[in-house]
Amino acid sequence: MKPVLDTHILLWWFEKESKLSKAQRKVMGKASPQSPLLVSDITLWEIATLVDLERVRLSIPLRQWLDQATASPIVERVNVSPAIAAETTTLPSHFHRDPADRIIVATARILGATLLTQDERIIKAKVVPTLR
Repeated sequence: MKPVLDTHILLWWFEKESKLSKAQRKVMGKASPQSPLLVSDITLWEIATLVDLERVRLSIPLRQWLDQATASPIVERVNVSPAIAAETTTLPSHFHRDPADRIIVATARILGATLLTQDERIIKAKVVPTLR
């Protein structure tokens, strides 16, 4: 399985919070340089925005956090490619309009990956394979 991490999953994993499910921890524990955890670049923007809005507190300064969370050889950043941008427009009308979520979901769809998330709106929309 190719795992794409939703924003909250990356936060919980790097901050070592216990909110990850057993299944998510298992998948993430198997990550390797040959089979990395995938993180959309939009996730970095979303985390920076959440910190700026004081909705999230990090254990270290933001820039350092972002560098360290994506520097591991078991994490691979995914840019917003033309294919991913175009895929956001194919999501059904019942899927919510949050731009970051749309890009993260489109990323998983284009890569044929499974999205690790606990976001009920994404799970219920059934527009991408998810692992809760």
